[in-house]
Amino acid sequence: MRTFVAIEINNREILDNITKFQKDANIDAKAIFPEQIHFTLQFIGEIDIASKEKIVNAINRIEFSKFEITLEGIGAFPRTKSPRVIWIGVDKAGGELISALASQVHTKLSELGFKNDKPFKPHITVFRVKNKINDVTDELAKFNSKIFGIQLVSQIKLKKSTLTSSGPIYEDLAVVEATNE
Repeated sequence: MRTFVAIEINNREILDNITKFQKDANIDAKAIFPEQIHFTLQFIGEIDIASKEKIVNAINRIEFSKFEITLEGIGAFPRTKSPRVIWIGVDKAGGELISALASQVHTKLSELGFKNDKPFKPHITVFRVKNKINDVTDELAKFNSKIFGIQLVSQIKLKKSTLTSSGPIYEDLAVVEATNE
């Protein structure tokens, strides 16, 4: 099964603001469905049941307090001139807190032999570009000062991703709650 560790976005106001941005932005790309929007703390990849149990045990040892993040800022990977992904970022303080949480996840999973494939940059993907598109720098600049809302981060999830022709289907495999309920 294909897996990753994530923070879900479940604030309805944020999801509505993202959906509005996806409709208003003149970008020829596939919009991500609201129920699929999340921060990937670490992509793990294909695992078996025995590995799943080890991962669940490892992430259950992660301790963190609830915190809030402000979703703001828009960008593209690898760059706005030839994007493959359009993303929304977070405020500086929120980015530091998410990065610290991702670091804990990376540490626990590296003890099991799962390495992170690239440096962590806190972002949520809102468009995926299938075919080459033109420079979106000017289009994204129209929305760069937009604040999408404040999300409470109170849990992380181990998620299964099943790839289908209409897009991925996500399923929760484990939930780790913040320590200060």
